[in-house]
Amino acid sequence: GGAELTELIVPQVQLNDGNLIPQLGLGVWRLPPDETEQVVSEALELGYRHFDTASIYDNEAAVGRAIAASGVPREELFVTTKLWNTDQEDPHQAFEASLERLGLDYVDLYLIHWPIPHLKTAVGAWRGLVEIVGSDQCNSIGVSNFEIAHLNELITETGVVPAVDQVELHPLHQRRELRQFCAERGIAIEAWGPLSQGKSDLLERPVL
Repeated sequence: GGAELTELIVPQVQLNDGNLIPQLGLGVWRLPPDETEQVVSEALELGYRHFDTASIYDNEAAVGRAIAASGVPREELFVTTKLWNTDQEDPHQAFEASLERLGLDYVDLYLIHWPIPHLKTAVGAWRGLVEIVGSDQCNSIGVSNFEIAHLNELITETGVVPAVDQVELHPLHQRRELRQFCAERGIAIEAWGPLSQGKSDLLERPVL
């Protein structure tokens, strides 16, 4: 007989708010909506339980459909979505729209997608996320693509430390200073592009 598909056993990481996040997740950036549902469905069958989307990806609804069709209990899943740059001044409305597209009662993690410092809207957006996480519709909040200065500003202005900073991170882009900063403050670093998006010779290197 053929090789049996083995379900993934994925370790959990504890966040600074006490919640757990599966260490391995599937990001759906650049997946067209018509392909997303099938890819997420197949990932669910393989044992993936952590899915990362964003309003700008235009595939939240497809992720939601795959989850709904899977029969996997919602409490076994970890779903992340993100606040887009042009919505930073109205995070509550953007969040509700994402929930509606996903067809979910809550998300596990909501992230500010980019700091966009020239607009100076990130701190206000973060205050909105702090209100959102106080509801039963969102378990954890964090940021994406934030550098040390951006993180310092949020923490200084609001006193609330993000649970996660999702940044590009792989062996060719190791972000040691940022990782040290986050480790000292209990911010979990989440890697996007952990295999350098196939844009390098990373996987051909003998050391790997």
